[in-house]
Amino acid sequence: MIILHPWAFALLPVALLPFWLKGHQGQHYSWLDIMPEDLFSERLNLAVKVVMSLLLLCIVIALASPRGSDEQVPRVGKGAQTVMVIDRSVSMDHPFAGDSSGHVAEIKSATARRIITQFIDSRPNDMMGVVGFTNSALYGIKITTNRDAIHAAIVAATSPSLNQTNIGAGLTEAVGLFDNIQSSGSRAVILLSDGAGKLSPRVKFLLSERLKSRKLSIYWIMLREPGEASIFSKEEYDEGRTPNSIVLHKYFQSLGLKYKAYEADNPETLQSAINDIDTREKKVIKYTETIAGFDYSKIFVISALVLVLLILGIKNLRMYE
Repeated sequence: MIILHPWAFALLPVALLPFWLKGHQGQHYSWLDIMPEDLFSERLNLAVKVVMSLLLLCIVIALASPRGSDEQVPRVGKGAQTVMVIDRSVSMDHPFAGDSSGHVAEIKSATARRIITQFIDSRPNDMMGVVGFTNSALYGIKITTNRDAIHAAIVAATSPSLNQTNIGAGLTEAVGLFDNIQSSGSRAVILLSDGAGKLSPRVKFLLSERLKSRKLSIYWIMLREPGEASIFSKEEYDEGRTPNSIVLHKYFQSLGLKYKAYEADNPETLQSAINDIDTREKKVIKYTETIAGFDYSKIFVISALVLVLLILGIKNLRMYE
């Protein structure tokens, strides 16, 4: 048994108020000896006080919120522990380059929200976390199975923000989420961005150590801007002039971890990338699901309502001779 609000027990003396307070109802007589003894009324009066006292006691216990202990239930399914790292820079609110038909392209952030939501719903056994980033990391949700919380974090992570792209901060925050949960055997970071900022040597070193120690798989979906160089380009660049996205791609390749990069310049290629990740990260996983203990306060709330009805019934009793 767990008491969420133990301070409520300080109100327990309130339950004795019906016995301390005396009512002023009735009639006045100059000489009580002329009144016949009324045992029924006296017992009924005592019953009202007892019921009122029980009512107050139920209210106090309900305020204390007693709950059963949480239950840890082992689960087995197919999926992975993943953290979605989503770019929240202003450029994510720009449309894709469009298609040859001349139709107006869908906004990248809206497309990402739609496709990622479908991805989440199609993988009921996954444990997911969400991190957004612009000039700094924006914590979304810890790694969890709570789909409502994950969906809310995805909506927040695909909302407009600043015109900066600090991928290093986003990845560092994402990797840290794996420290608070037992490994299920399949763990991955999915990076979704339309650009790549520079990583300092210090950030590269720390990020490399953390990624390797946790044996994380890395998936990067690069949403290309019109005219931007491909991260798979073999073109030779002068020193210091290599695009940041190509530098980041080569950095991921150098880590020696499971890494896969994708380029998407329209909703179809983004969907294709997500589908490929879906097929790659479907391993048997074991995880523990926490089931909240029973909320006993509901019983006391219902009991209080029943006692209120009982008091109303007693108060409307009349005796006729």
